[in-house]
Amino acid sequence: MGVLFDYFAAPDNDAAATTIDLVGGPDEASFPTVALKGVDPFVQLGTLESLLTGVGYEAVIERDLAPVAMADDGARLVVALTEGLSAALSDADEARLREVAEPWSRTEEFGGQADPAGLATVLTGLAELARIATTRGDRLYCWVCV
Repeated sequence: MGVLFDYFAAPDNDAAATTIDLVGGPDEASFPTVALKGVDPFVQLGTLESLLTGVGYEAVIERDLAPVAMADDGARLVVALTEGLSAALSDADEARLREVAEPWSRTEEFGGQADPAGLATVLTGLAELARIATTRGDRLYCWVCV
């Protein structure tokens, strides 16, 4: 089955944490959600944040993505994404997203062979979610289920 990663917007950590026990994840709680099987918030979005912001990857991975909720010994997590990544996604236009999708597709985590056009579509969905969060005053989170 693999690991499920659902990215969503919620008002705060307490609201985001309520999704930890929902079988359907944050979508079941009616939070704006983008499901991205296989795109993790730690390494892959760390690489994305580095590409979008120009901040070195080593500095990006030092960011704290401590869980706001955890269950089943870490088999289910909810983590808050960084404000830097959220802002960069929200501010990126279509051209910038396509530009970043190319080097992101060649990263080791995608086996160096991901489809840049497919990743541009993924980025478009994440950017739209980030814009929704910004408009509502929400934060971005990731619901992880192993």
